Amino acid sequence: MARIVRPMLAEMRIQGLGVIDDATLELDPGLTVLTGETGAGKTMVVTGLSLLGGGRAEASRVAEGASRAVVEGRFERSGAAALELAEEVGAEADEDGTLIAVRSVSADGRSRAHLGGRSVPVGVLGRLAEATLAVHGQNDQLRLLRPADQRALLDRYAGDAVAKPLAAYRETRAEWQAVSAELVERRDNARRLAQEADMLRHGLTEIEAVAPQPGEDRELVEEAKRLAAADDLREAAGLARAMLSGSDDGETPGAVGLAGEARNRLHSAGDPDLAALDPRLGEALAVLTDVTAELSSYLDRLDADPERLAQVLSRQAELKALTRKYAADTDGVLEWAAQAQERLAGLDTSDEALAALAARRDALATDLAGHAAALGAARAEAAGRLAADTTAELGGLAMKDAELHVSVAARAASGPDAADALLVEGRWVVAGSDGVDEVELRLVPHPGSAPQPLHKGASGGELSRVMLALEVALAGADPVPTMVFDEVDAGVGGRAAVEIGRRLARLAARHQVIVVTHLPQVAAYADRHLVVQKKRGEGVTRSSVRTLPEPERIVELARMLAGLDDTDTGRAHAEELLAAARTHREEDRAEPRKRRRKG
Repeated sequence: MARIVRPMLAEMRIQGLGVIDDATLELDPGLTVLTGETGAGKTMVVTGLSLLGGGRAEASRVAEGASRAVVEGRFERSGAAALELAEEVGAEADEDGTLIAVRSVSADGRSRAHLGGRSVPVGVLGRLAEATLAVHGQNDQLRLLRPADQRALLDRYAGDAVAKPLAAYRETRAEWQAVSAELVERRDNARRLAQEADMLRHGLTEIEAVAPQPGEDRELVEEAKRLAAADDLREAAGLARAMLSGSDDGETPGAVGLAGEARNRLHSAGDPDLAALDPRLGEALAVLTDVTAELSSYLDRLDADPERLAQVLSRQAELKALTRKYAADTDGVLEWAAQAQERLAGLDTSDEALAALAARRDALATDLAGHAAALGAARAEAAGRLAADTTAELGGLAMKDAELHVSVAARAASGPDAADALLVEGRWVVAGSDGVDEVELRLVPHPGSAPQPLHKGASGGELSRVMLALEVALAGADPVPTMVFDEVDAGVGGRAAVEIGRRLARLAARHQVIVVTHLPQVAAYADRHLVVQKKRGEGVTRSSVRTLPEPERIVELARMLAGLDDTDTGRAHAEELLAAARTHREEDRAEPRKRRRKG
């Protein structure tokens, strides 16, 4: 059967992490299992995946004697979200969409991240993981007990059916809260706001009376300098013009006259070399003539004007009175005035203004209640489907009599005056950031028993199976291509272990699945079997990771069967497990083909 081409984590290399010195893991697009003796370092593989996903870096994880730990992952055929992220940060992907991500942790705890050959913040790897990688461990089982995570799980299952009304709800809620807060502020602080408004109006009146212009204070400073120094400037400009044009009686020649005389003498000499200097003298003469004219114009404008100087100084005093109160310069005063106008518009505490705000708040509350009801209905519909899908999966995980209930109920508010209280369909409820609904997963372990919250109704092993059943139910809605399960089969054995392996294999038909397990019944379903092995040398334990060929898989499965790897019985049992797994996988692959033919 042809393998499905989809995004995947194709390879991961770990160096200097815990007991793993240097290991390369080649991962299958389908189901990869990782086994090994207790303490061999399986946890370090999951730690490496967590680091690759932007997880917390700890110096204690660096191998003893190593300067740093490095984890490198090769993501093949990266999806659109991952490629958009790479483009955003300037990382380079290969032509086939392959992205290389690297995370290093030094022995002193410093961490660095790279994506596509470019150094990036660690948070970028976290964003990459959101689009490509989901790690599920026993901590995730604990998170599954929290109400907020249960609601998030339901929303994830529902997809756009919930995402769209939730987005509309959040947008309306933000506006409703802003208008409500403004109304409360205006009502509760009417006296203070009125005083603030009076102060702003007084300031605006002062500024409008002076009417400063942009940059006016700087222009007045320059003009005052010129007016105050008019005599000195006139003397300097007059002398310069006389040196260029000569004295008025003609007795003392100036530079212009001398340059003209020099040009005439060169003309009359009749020598070609001297004549060649004429154009340059002509240019110099033109420049000197222009400067002389500009000096004359400057002197004409420089008439001493004591009255104008007095006006400038008076205007400066007016502007300085404003800059002492409102800003450092006239541009700042004008900016203060603009902000004051805007603030003043929001300080209207008149009855008309308050009534208008209240009407706007009530209209938004009505809209928000409609969005909340639509969101709740979408969640309720999805809850029924999620409960049915998960219950069906539990039946195949040695919990055939168990049922999962998913309840959706609005969280009641203590009354109309409670924080974020909203009237929805005749009831006062709390309008939180994710809606008004509380979602709770409840387990009915056997017929006749009352539904119990998961933390009361499920043992550790049952909780593992519930989580796996939920993941299988979510598989069609989950966009993350690679799923990692860290010993989610803890506390499980016998027939339930076989069914967990079978469900993981089914999940691997639509996702890349990586499983760390201690159960041979689960490992038997692998498309690729990796083993972590300890090696002792010079008093130091190190581990390596390698892919097992088929004959060695039988030995490893026999070892997992209570250490029966050196017995014929153990190997026979291991071969039986592999054969049963192959049969189950063929049956599961054939079932969709049968349904398609019937359709």
